[in-house]
Amino acid sequence: MKIVADTNLLLRFVLNDDQVQYKKALDVMEQAEAVIVTNLALCELVWVLRSRYGVTRENIIAVITRLRETRKIAIDNVAIDTGLSVLAAGADFADGVIAYEGRRLGGETFVSFDKKAVSAIAKQGIRSRLLA
Repeated sequence: MKIVADTNLLLRFVLNDDQVQYKKALDVMEQAEAVIVTNLALCELVWVLRSRYGVTRENIIAVITRLRETRKIAIDNVAIDTGLSVLAAGADFADGVIAYEGRRLGGETFVSFDKKAVSAIAKQGIRSRLLA
């Protein structure tokens, strides 16, 4: 069976803060032929880790790197690379993923009111425009 991992499944797997749920998450992931992790689930994961648990950018980068290296997990590596680069530059992970996906879908310029996002995304070589 190939499963699609919900954000809550990923949280329990990453945080191991509830032994019963961690064990269930681990079991289903180990039994699966593949664990599909969508960009949206990763964006939610990062947001929850930052806002609810106060996890640092550096530790979030380590968490996502660990997920990428976990056997059976399939993710969109290029989108996630962009998200991680933007996160490391001080902006939001999701903004990097949005910029990448937007370009993949035919967009040419990332546009936002978020100065940090525009600056970090421009540093990735993606055309960006700040609305003031």
